[in-house]
Amino acid sequence: MAHDHDHDHRARGHRHDREAGRKRLLFVLGITAGFMVIEFVGGVLANSLALMADAGHMLSDVGALGLAVFALSLARRPPTPNKSYGYLRMEILAALANGVTLVVISLLILWQAWERFRDPQPVEGGLMLTVAGAGLAVNIIAAMLLHGASGQSLNVRGAYLHVLGDLLGSVAAIAAAVIILTTGWLAADPLMSCAVAVLILAGSWRLVHESVDILLEGTPRGLDIAGVERAIAAVPGVGPVSDLHVWTLTSGVLAMSGHARIDDLRDYNRILTDIHRAMHDEFGISHVTIQLDVLEMYTIGRHA
Repeated sequence: MAHDHDHDHRARGHRHDREAGRKRLLFVLGITAGFMVIEFVGGVLANSLALMADAGHMLSDVGALGLAVFALSLARRPPTPNKSYGYLRMEILAALANGVTLVVISLLILWQAWERFRDPQPVEGGLMLTVAGAGLAVNIIAAMLLHGASGQSLNVRGAYLHVLGDLLGSVAAIAAAVIILTTGWLAADPLMSCAVAVLILAGSWRLVHESVDILLEGTPRGLDIAGVERAIAAVPGVGPVSDLHVWTLTSGVLAMSGHARIDDLRDYNRILTDIHRAMHDEFGISHVTIQLDVLEMYTIGRHA
């Protein structure tokens, strides 16, 4: 009963975190979409690649944030006979889509920057500085709103990385505008765009890698699978442990399955309860499926 209570409490905690993350995403989506239009118009008027690249990145943010909100809404739907885990994996799919989008955008920015290096264009530094400064303020607010929830959901972290990319883009645009205004060096615009693109590319590649790892049901990062096996084997009455698997359903929700031999059928319920408790308390694994085989059965099978 205590284990069931802990499991329900943990499940309610995850639902609360996701709802809080969804509300923050909705607010950030609104302010991002509004400023995206302002920045794009400002970029065209100032003829600034850094501003237009950041506006393009914000356009992807609008799509990414919308996808993240949609995924969180789907994840709240209860399991069905056809989808026994519900739609939890939608969050990971959304994170993967966001990561891939960021990679593509980074490569496009690098290509556009190369074109500007080959053929420098005049830039209106004053307007560029004004728009970039406003963009920085908006992105700081958005990043602060998503920072707390980004550690609880890979999906929200994908959206958070999009916002951080915008924040860096605003900083780079401000730096480029200052350089152009003080020195007249037009190459500062594409140069700063390249710096931002490389930073975005590094963060998005990690997001793609983690998302794919979860979809391939790899062992969660930071979890010692050998330690899980030792914890099960340490339960009194448990013999050899085999066919052990631990994977991530969605951010913060771990699952485990395996086989273990036990010495006495009379200890079945006690051993099963102890294993569930150990997995929950020591490793935070909420979904545990363990098959216990009585050692006597194997002895009888070998003699038959």
